[in-house]
Amino acid sequence: MALKDIFKNIGVKKQQMWYAKMLNGTIPVFSQFGQNIYVSDIVQNCIDKIATEISKLQPRHIRTDANGMQTIVKGSINRLFKFKPNPLMTTRDFLEKITWLLLMNYNCFIYPTCGERDGIIEYTGFYPLNPSRVEFLQDITNKLFIRFYFTNGNDYTVPYSDVIHLRKKFSVNDIMGGGLNGQPDNTALLKVLEVNDTVMQGIGKAIKTSLSIKVVAKINTMLDDAKQQAERERLEKAIDKGDSAILPTDLKADFTPLTIDPKIIDKDTMQFLQDKILNWYGVSLPILSGKFTDEDYQAFYESALESPIISMGQAFSKCLFSDRELDVGNETVFYHKDMMYLSTKSKLELIKTAGEQGLLRDNQKLALLGYPPIKGGDRITQSLNYIDRSIVNNYQMKYGVKQKQKEVKDDE
Repeated sequence: MALKDIFKNIGVKKQQMWYAKMLNGTIPVFSQFGQNIYVSDIVQNCIDKIATEISKLQPRHIRTDANGMQTIVKGSINRLFKFKPNPLMTTRDFLEKITWLLLMNYNCFIYPTCGERDGIIEYTGFYPLNPSRVEFLQDITNKLFIRFYFTNGNDYTVPYSDVIHLRKKFSVNDIMGGGLNGQPDNTALLKVLEVNDTVMQGIGKAIKTSLSIKVVAKINTMLDDAKQQAERERLEKAIDKGDSAILPTDLKADFTPLTIDPKIIDKDTMQFLQDKILNWYGVSLPILSGKFTDEDYQAFYESALESPIISMGQAFSKCLFSDRELDVGNETVFYHKDMMYLSTKSKLELIKTAGEQGLLRDNQKLALLGYPPIKGGDRITQSLNYIDRSIVNNYQMKYGVKQKQKEVKDDE
């Protein structure tokens, strides 16, 4: 689907607009950030790990009642969330796409399209946008609009309230994530990447040096250029044909060995540079290599995943629901799937603890272990070793009376 089809029913009439007033007095025109830090393989691997984990989320439209009970709402939003938010992407593709855009640009814009079905307005798609430039405008009523410019030369203006806007490091700029100019402030990271690149180039040159000239052959006679070339080729053939470490030659040549000792950066320095880059994104080496423990993943979740997950839920809710719908408990939540990253030991401990409390159905326990559901698996079992707190006193009083009566009877 082309951009012109996505924006064909935006309903914004041509009217007088001007740049929105920023608190810091700057003009709200922002271009997307370049690609200069993303040539680093470590940076790309870090973003890929985060995007891959985010793509496993299960977005849902839920409603929470006055008693705190949550239900999944049947409607267009969950229908889109389940398999394909738009005709071009699956849910996994969509989540991965918006994560890459967010981490690359520190801003991600998602445009939800609407349509009418049986007289009811419902959502028909969610489209991640990758504009080359954005401008924030306001009309005579001070309503805020956003104008998107794309690389094909087209531009579109929509109400800002109709756009899902995800931001990273939302700090000094009034509207955009990133630095003062609405772009990622990667100055500190660029310095580390430059040093890391210099080190990597130095290693490559050191390897080439170690494989280069190891000996000087002095030919004890006066030869012209053609004869020198012929003599060199004769020596090279002797080297190629030699199966041992002994090279036979005549009295015309003397060999002087050269000692090549290239200096390689020590392991600690290399680890320090790599950790500086990994810490920037909250991705540890065990996560990057896939050899992580439950504790490693929990730290990764809290440092790199939890904040964007919360941000996505709140940004989607803010855009998709009216104030009244929010007041009655409607929201979007991005659920983490079934704790599948846990080790088998941790899963069994989770099943034991949650199962004893009556928090899991039998099929949920099977799903944690990777087994399919069974007939009758909706049953919930609970340990008898626990009691409702509200009846603890009555239970103890009755138990105490019975125990005392038993002791009296035994004495008789």
